Amino acid sequence: MAFRFESLEIWHKAIKYADKIYNVADRLPKKELFGLGAQLRRAAVSIPNNIAEGSGSNSIKEFKNFLNISIKSTLETVSMLFFVKERNYISGKIRQ
Repeated sequence: MAFRFESLEIWHKAIKYADKIYNVADRLPKKELFGLGAQLRRAAVSIPNNIAEGSGSNSIKEFKNFLNISIKSTLETVSMLFFVKERNYISGKIRQ
């Protein structure tokens, strides 16, 4: 039996995004692994998790609420990426 979220393209994209964020977190200096790295990982995995959790909702309104939380977690990761870049832990352009 497949879960509803498995058929959602946005969930698959969120999984790939979280994986990329984990790769960034893994490259942070050791002193950042338990602070910034852990927070970055939690926010990243929150994105697909909220999509998955919301897909089990009984109403569209409730599902939208979970999608909004997922969007906010995405914004949190982007903000942290800007900070990580500011600290010169990563380079390149952060897509907007």
